[in-house]
Amino acid sequence: MLRKLGLGAVAALAAWSLGATGAQTASQSAWLAKQRAATAKSESILREAEKRKGLLGQYQLMRYAYASDKDEAFRLIFGQYLSWYQTYLGAYDDARSTFSIRQPAEKDDNASPLADADCAAQPAIDAVAALAKDRKAVFFNEAHNAPVTRTLTVQMLARLRAEGFDTFAAETLYSTDKDLAKRGYPTENSGFYTEEPIYAEMVRTALKLGYRVIAYEAESDASGDAREAEQARNLYQRAFKDHPDARLVVNAGYAHIVESGVYLGGQSMAQHFRKLSGIDPLTVEQTMLIAHDKPDKDHPYYRAAIARLHPAAPLVFVCKGGTPWSLKPGYDVSVFFPEDQLRRGRPTWLSLGGLRVPYFVSGDLCDKTYPCLLEARYADEGDDAIPADRVVLDPAPLDNAAVTPADRVRQGQAEPSTELYLRPGRYRLTAVDQDDRALGRHSITVRADGGGSS
Repeated sequence: MLRKLGLGAVAALAAWSLGATGAQTASQSAWLAKQRAATAKSESILREAEKRKGLLGQYQLMRYAYASDKDEAFRLIFGQYLSWYQTYLGAYDDARSTFSIRQPAEKDDNASPLADADCAAQPAIDAVAALAKDRKAVFFNEAHNAPVTRTLTVQMLARLRAEGFDTFAAETLYSTDKDLAKRGYPTENSGFYTEEPIYAEMVRTALKLGYRVIAYEAESDASGDAREAEQARNLYQRAFKDHPDARLVVNAGYAHIVESGVYLGGQSMAQHFRKLSGIDPLTVEQTMLIAHDKPDKDHPYYRAAIARLHPAAPLVFVCKGGTPWSLKPGYDVSVFFPEDQLRRGRPTWLSLGGLRVPYFVSGDLCDKTYPCLLEARYADEGDDAIPADRVVLDPAPLDNAAVTPADRVRQGQAEPSTELYLRPGRYRLTAVDQDDRALGRHSITVRADGGGSS
């Protein structure tokens, strides 16, 4: 999977994450040398993992490698890749612990909206819909290791479709999947981040709502400004060349959507897009005001807002005259996400604002074989579909002496049971082991109250 993303994209992500982590004790040249060695090792492990059959087997190899090497540079780079796989497997809390970027207060932060009596908190889903009403394009960003930043975008798709938006584009979709629209759901050959169930649900939801879904990822090995420019060209041409009246919704990573300043030595995708198209997109920043694995990594504004408002759903601030508030220049509006709440070890934001309900599952299908991967696919989709949700049951510690119980796939899971988050309807529930061998399979029906039958 990583090869298809392109080394240019991976290099840009690694450089961004390394630069964002702050001071290092070693000299700059020595630290850069460590980065290069760590990147080479990480790539070697990933190539070896990709030879294994099945997502769980690939991840098993990766987590053993991560747990047995405490080198700072290696864990920083490889931790990013590992966190992506953890999100693919539904281990969202583990992903946040493996890779989490501190969000400190910075000089270019705008003043806190809590200090302005003319600013009021509003439900993000309503406020963003209102702000998008007369726009030609809306750009959402996300943190790839924190799928909570995808949840509002999924919910917004229906609201924006009702406002006349008709084209949806997502980062790292593959233009080679020519049957995506006809099929109606993503497979492992549809994209890179689409392997994660919430991202897949985003694409699936757009298709079901009648959006024209397009890929815009750079198809060369370009990095930095060249990759941003290529993405912008693809986006503009594929969205508007044959559909000049299209209205566009974009999902992209991090600062690809920033509208001003320097990004990766040049300009962002959004800046290049605006220059090409003359279109001023509504840019919705979703990566900075979220809960991290440790509260001291959270932005001070975030902690203060959570303490005062205790939000149960994403919110934004709108100030005097209807002007939205953003944390940083270059974005139109910033989203505050609620603190994570865990239920049976899984974050409740998986409900997607009430679109999905928790459905209890145990290790019954696992035939006493662990780790066991449980996956729920929509009954009317093929076995190649990315599941609506998946989770790993792993009640036994790893058999590697270098790994502690804290390094298990599922932390704090005393019994092999948890919950999947699913829309009401019919599904196929399957279980496989780490060698991708089938352990069990049956059909389930999920009711609106979270109950069900098989």
